[in-house]
Amino acid sequence: MRLKDKVAIVTGGASGIGRAICELFAEEGAMVTIADIDIEGGQETLRLIQDAHGVATFIRADVSVESEIAGMVDASVRAFGKIDVLVNDAAAFVFGRIEDVTADDWERVLGVNVIGPANAVRHTLPHMRAAGGGSIVNIASVSSFIAQPGFVPYNSSKGALLQLTRCLAMDLAPDNIRVNCVCPGAIRTPASELHRAFIGASEEEFYRDAAGASYLKRVGHPREVAQGALFLASDEASFVTGTPLIMDGGGVG
Repeated sequence: MRLKDKVAIVTGGASGIGRAICELFAEEGAMVTIADIDIEGGQETLRLIQDAHGVATFIRADVSVESEIAGMVDASVRAFGKIDVLVNDAAAFVFGRIEDVTADDWERVLGVNVIGPANAVRHTLPHMRAAGGGSIVNIASVSSFIAQPGFVPYNSSKGALLQLTRCLAMDLAPDNIRVNCVCPGAIRTPASELHRAFIGASEEEFYRDAAGASYLKRVGHPREVAQGALFLASDEASFVTGTPLIMDGGGVG
């Protein structure tokens, strides 16, 4: 019960890593606000938590729209009374070479992956200050550190999210608000399928190559990334801020 009596908002909670974080946080005693544009997936995450006797609510929210972020935060506070933890997991997976990327592509990837998390922090900040502190966990990527072919918009956005994490950690430390990020490598999620489709690889080839690139010679699972987010969100990480936690089976750096 490492998050007992804490309230957590998790964006992108309808599937993949976000869903795993929602489920694990609820198991660890948190009251969880699941936020996503995917209503069906979000409701499924809610059902899984409630079937396991956890406490949660689902809010449909597009993090690229600030008014919807404000509504998400207000609804969470109405439901649970406070906010202790914010996990920015929602992501837009926009790939391409520089000559292929449109202005709309840039607006989408930056709106969801950078501006959205920044606005989520801005709107939760008064509530965390009122609570005497809190923890913010951004789900970045190994793409925050490395270059990948044809990944210009996505890698740029994840690099920006890492720097946003560091800047927020410095600025919010006086408020006892810790800001960290998890940087997953190859994880078996629906997002990985988007990557696979982009490069045109077969499922066997894609996951074989991804596994071969790690020291542990396998791809990760969403639950493993959720464990990293749990640590950073919990009081066990009380002296950790501004830190990227790389979870890639070894290889980056």
